[in-house]
Amino acid sequence: MSEECAVKKVTDITPEEVARVEEWINTEEYCEKNLAREAVVINPAHACQPLGAELVAHGFEGTLPFVHGSQGCASYYRSALTRHFREPAAAVADSMTEDGAVFGGQNNLHEGLENALKLYKPKMMAIFTSCMPEIIGDDLNAFIINARNAGIVPQDYPIPYANTPSFNGTHINGYDSMLKSVVSYLATDKKVEGKDNGKLNLIPGFDANTGNYREYKRICEEFGIPVNLLADISETFDSPLDGTYRTYPGGTPLEDAADSLNAHATLSMQLHATKETIKWFKSETEAPVEVMPSPIGVANTDAFLMKLSELFGKEVPASLKAERGRLVDAMTDAHQYLHNKKFAIWGDPDFLAGMISFLLEMGAKPYHVICSRGNKKVAKYLQALLDESVYGEGCKLWMNKDLWHLRSLVMTDPVDGLIGSTHGKFIARDANIPHIRLGFPILDRVNLHRVPYIGYQGTMNILTSVANTMLEEVDRTSDDAFFEMMR
Repeated sequence: MSEECAVKKVTDITPEEVARVEEWINTEEYCEKNLAREAVVINPAHACQPLGAELVAHGFEGTLPFVHGSQGCASYYRSALTRHFREPAAAVADSMTEDGAVFGGQNNLHEGLENALKLYKPKMMAIFTSCMPEIIGDDLNAFIINARNAGIVPQDYPIPYANTPSFNGTHINGYDSMLKSVVSYLATDKKVEGKDNGKLNLIPGFDANTGNYREYKRICEEFGIPVNLLADISETFDSPLDGTYRTYPGGTPLEDAADSLNAHATLSMQLHATKETIKWFKSETEAPVEVMPSPIGVANTDAFLMKLSELFGKEVPASLKAERGRLVDAMTDAHQYLHNKKFAIWGDPDFLAGMISFLLEMGAKPYHVICSRGNKKVAKYLQALLDESVYGEGCKLWMNKDLWHLRSLVMTDPVDGLIGSTHGKFIARDANIPHIRLGFPILDRVNLHRVPYIGYQGTMNILTSVANTMLEEVDRTSDDAFFEMMR
């Protein structure tokens, strides 16, 4: 190849320029410019709507998640869940391509439904959308009706669907849309006047911790309260390895979901991830329907247990009172290691609310709080929690900011620890700050999704992890004169 035809090389960046920029991005000047950024998002602390919808679909018995959209999008949702749980997130897609973008995706959907039903024989398919069909305006309701009329699927075969555009909202909005769709599809017209099945509908919200689901069920068992968990992923993503292959392990039984309007009461443990679902329950039943703060920390767990006691007329079990006492004792033992420590936290609004409450109870400071998608109501809700405690003074709530914003913040206004998902690990490395992994996704550690962080026992787990991480940091940074056996 002649020199005239050679591809022009990219301009070389000198080592000196690299070093200059590396130093500059840690300055107040860069932080100010970074915080003013609005047109682009870098390392967001949220996922897109369809991922939340898929988590819901996995939470119901014999249900196959069905992505109406491109194959690449479906691979992302499946991959994110598989990497977090280290379990297969089985789902199908109708693989829309350029033809579907021009002519609509009905043919893709019909062929996909027919194949999936024959090959995988699910009890139910839950359909949700990616960007492409949302942009062109595909009518899922009409497509499904046409599929029934054409004999592609039986008339009575359950196919709830949700519109979950990736370009709007986050995974918690997709979770809410899909959950409302599934429950309303199964339970509509199943309400029996005067019937009370004695159960509690408990809605965890977007919660990718299988240990939390088991903890909710254990707490209800201690009370002697029959619970209907909507949607239950505790077995779906944590089934036993015993030589038996289960195509659809676990999930809320469809019959139980269909009977949910006849429950004694409904409780949601996440306000912001279940708004539309709770609104639907309130419109369809006269039984109590309430939203509680996520039971992270003593006060929030107290409120949860007292609400169970109130709704079902049962005393708080002695076993749970003893757990509370052990937690308070553990908090007393660890208090000195967390008192006045500053933490940066990120995640969904309900997770942030729980972590703020826990840190304030320990006399620690949730110093930088990153909520990458939220409105004025969310900001007011989180700020009110900070304002309730003297330890919330000086703490900063950063709404609609991402983890690259957080990097600038901890470089210019440092903290003692980071609490959040795996996506904060590069910040932890750059800032040389310890990182406690909680939330979703956890991609670089194993089995953390099996360790509950709700209730008294779950709060004990958080406390143990945070306090020991702080102690390990003391040892790591101590010189010989202060490197002691006891702490």
